[in-house]
Amino acid sequence: MEKRRVEIFTAGCPVCDEAVKTVKSAACPSCEVVVYDLNKGCGTNECRDKAKAYGIKRLPAVAVDGKLLECCKQGPVSVDALRAAGVGAA
Repeated sequence: MEKRRVEIFTAGCPVCDEAVKTVKSAACPSCEVVVYDLNKGCGTNECRDKAKAYGIKRLPAVAVDGKLLECCKQGPVSVDALRAAGVGAA
């Protein structure tokens, strides 16, 4: 079974840290969780390119399997939205 890719985009702030904790607590062994700190960037600039491609306008934000979650377009990261996207389900 292929792992579900969960990408968390942060600004390295306390609010973002809380979102990372929420996602990691909801994740299961079938989830591959990747955290991108857009303040620090990454060597290949992949993180900022992905944020632009996903249409991220606010942080923190979460994408599951390449799709930005609705909660990240309108409000904070929620466990309900994560579960609806399959996070935490083996």
